[in-house]
Formats: sequence, C-alpha cells, structure tokens
Amino acid sequence: MSLDVLVVGATGQQGGAVARELLGRGHVVRALTRKPDSAAAVELAGLGAQVVPGDLAVAASIEEAAHGADAAFLLSDSFDAGTDFEVTAGIGAIDGVRRAGVGHIVYTSAASADRDTGVPHFDSKAAIERYLRENRVPHTIVAPAFFMENRFFGLRRTDDGWLLPTPMPAARALQQIAVADIAGFVRHAVEHRDDVLGERFDIAGDDLTGASAAAILEQVIGEPVRYAAISPDAPFLGPDLSAMFRYIDRVGFAADIAALRADFPDVGWHTFEEWARPQDWRHIGAKPIKAVPTA
Repeated sequence: MSLDVLVVGATGQQGGAVARELLGRGHVVRALTRKPDSAAAVELAGLGAQVVPGDLAVAASIEEAAHGADAAFLLSDSFDAGTDFEVTAGIGAIDGVRRAGVGHIVYTSAASADRDTGVPHFDSKAAIERYLRENRVPHTIVAPAFFMENRFFGLRRTDDGWLLPTPMPAARALQQIAVADIAGFVRHAVEHRDDVLGERFDIAGDDLTGASAAAILEQVIGEPVRYAAISPDAPFLGPDLSAMFRYIDRVGFAADIAALRADFPDVGWHTFEEWARPQDWRHIGAKPIKAVPTA
C-alpha cells in the first residue's frame, strides 16, 4: 500500500536518503525544504517527490505541509544554531505535525541519547524524545550510531598514502551505520507502523576498530592507509564533538546488531566494507597533509 509521507530536511544527507528510499518503494513523498530551487530539491522532484517549501523552525509551515499525510519523518540538528534551538524547533515541528492530524512520527535521534551521556547534541535529542513520550504523540524513534559517511571528512592523502585520523584509540571498537541503512529502517518503520509504534531503536550495521577500518579502506582504495588517533580535545572539534568522542571511548554505543539483522532483514544492512567498496574515493582528501597530532 502506498503511503503519503512528509520528509523534513529532504535535501539533507539523511532526509534525502529517506526520500529516495520511500520513492523507490512507490510511496508519495512530500519533500520539505527551505530551498525548493536547490539542485537537491530539483533532483528529488525529478524522482517524483512533491517539493514543499517549509522550515523546521516554523511550526506553521510544518503543519501546513503535513495536512493529509499518513506519516512524517522528522530530524533535528544542533550544529548550526545550537542545542536550545534544536529542542525548540523540534518540539515545534512535532506540535505542527500533531495539529495536522498525522498518525505517526518517525524521529531520528542518536544512539545512546537516552542514556544521560552528557553529550550536548545527544541530550538535546533526548529532550525531544521525552516530549514525544510524555505527550503521547504516536511515534517511533530511530537512533543511529556513528555514520560511515563521516569517514569522507577524515580521510586525507599524505606523501606516502592515506591517513585516517579519528579522535579515538586505534583499538577501540566503534558501532557505525550507512545512511542508506538509516533510510531503510525509517522506510520499514513507516510501512509497519503498528509493529514499531512507541518503540525506540538504536541502530548500527557494523562494529569495528579504527585500525580495522583503515585496513578495509586500504584494500578498497588499493593504497596504504594509516590510522592516526588524534586527541578528543583537539580545538577544531569543539566541546560538543569532544564530549561525544570521549563518551564513545569510555562507554560506546550498544545497538544489538545481530538482532537488528535478524528482525529487520528488509533494511539491507551494510558492513563497513560493503558500504566502502562502491564509494568513489578519488575526490576525497585531495589536499595532502604531512602530520596529525596524535593522542
């Protein structure tokens, strides 16, 4: 059965993946974006999405866009405007969707955000989760671990190969997930509302150390890749990301990967290697660097 789904942030990384996944399964997608004329919005329109102008920070625009939809996918972000704004905007968007009469919200949070981590952008998402629960809003919470796509931002060329710097020890395992798998899980939640209503899922597709990730990338790229553990207190990270990497090193994520694969096989889970092999790594890390401060 085709469903009508509002996708907030449809031109972003997660929202775009969710929109494409839903369109690929024959669902109607209302792609809400602040920039309906952007290249990403035009691309989604070409795939059959209904591009709708709107802003997460303006609850009235969310409400207007959501009228008549069967479900809504919501995400929130603190990195541009801060965690206080994230909570305010997220709650406002929930209220807008609820006033529109939508019967199911799928909200993307973060793995372990419900565990009092002390990580600012986890705690802000936890506040939005509490609002959903305490106000009995029909919802499902999807909480992804570390994005595999984050490796694009870290990998750098060096004089003698590649360097993979990360603010974690080389031997520390890190649960991670491909954005495509987040989209697959959201799609499953939308299609199976009654099975997941009121539930929260920490999701990940693989669990491997930084050294293992570097070894896999070396095989995939065909050139030497060296892992470098940088300090989680490196100034360029900022206090929020520093707190996140310290938490991951100290505690770590706790998704049950085996159970996820068994219970939700239609998601199409990727290991890190399965995700990495089809990627185009040629444009990554074009600016050579000679050294990274290690922890």
